[in-house]
Amino acid sequence: MDALPIEEASGVAYASQTAGKMHACGHDGHTTMLLGAARYLAETREFDGTAVLIFQPAEEGLGGARRMIAEGLFKRFPCDELYGMHNDPNSEPNQVKVTPGPAMAGASFFDIKVTGTGSHAAMPHQSKDPIVIGTALVQQLQSVVSRNIPPTKPLVLSVTKFQAGSAYNVVSDSATIAGTIRYFHSDVIEMAEARMQELCAGLAAAYGVTIEVALRNVFDVLQNDPDLSQAYIEAAADVVGADMAMITEDQMTGSEDFADMLQVVPGAYCRVGHVGPVPLHNPSFVLDDAILPVGASVYARIIETRLKRS
Repeated sequence: MDALPIEEASGVAYASQTAGKMHACGHDGHTTMLLGAARYLAETREFDGTAVLIFQPAEEGLGGARRMIAEGLFKRFPCDELYGMHNDPNSEPNQVKVTPGPAMAGASFFDIKVTGTGSHAAMPHQSKDPIVIGTALVQQLQSVVSRNIPPTKPLVLSVTKFQAGSAYNVVSDSATIAGTIRYFHSDVIEMAEARMQELCAGLAAAYGVTIEVALRNVFDVLQNDPDLSQAYIEAAADVVGADMAMITEDQMTGSEDFADMLQVVPGAYCRVGHVGPVPLHNPSFVLDDAILPVGASVYARIIETRLKRS
């Protein structure tokens, strides 16, 4: 349903057979859980009303939710409430958590290109070395969080790609840098993006090169409706027990484009814990398939309670 550009190193018998792609975040499991709920609900029909089950591709930064909304998802299938979930290897097995209000960070992606002057590696004084300039820029970007953002307002700025050069004896004429910013407050992301632009402009002037910056928002802040969060936890408690279903204040700096759907229809998003010490987006991640009936049951139960037969 939605893989990542990672070479799988899990060692399981059913590991990805496609080089450079693996299910490192559990989206295949989410699909299975929703299919399980669909099968159960179709067989039992213990609810009055219409249950819409949304299988959304392209969540990993590719804008699947926004495209579905733009193509008329909620016009074709009107909804009053929305519920989603994600597996969580960082929580106790079968533990269900919901954070009312802002629960997961919004995200922007950035691409930066430093264009300098190439040269022979033996004569670097003839160059305007984009690698030297780019590494200086990466260090300066770390100051955005530590020296510009109020410590009471979370922000994460991560450089995740740095690409330059193709030979041992050539100073490249360009370098590209990319990464992501995660945030919970609009004023904070605006400040961070402005500082990035200013740092790039300053280094370009200082070194006499061109630095181009492209910033694009890819996820909204995920906002859980407080009342529907409580309803979700109560439904989950029927499945996992009251001691394993909890409202929490924990916010996650990970992002999720279910947030875009919650901008249109109120709802809530939960996390379901499972066995496995390896984090998401890791080459060795393995989804504990014991979570599948748990997730399917929570989905089915929220529909049965919110569309309860009179």
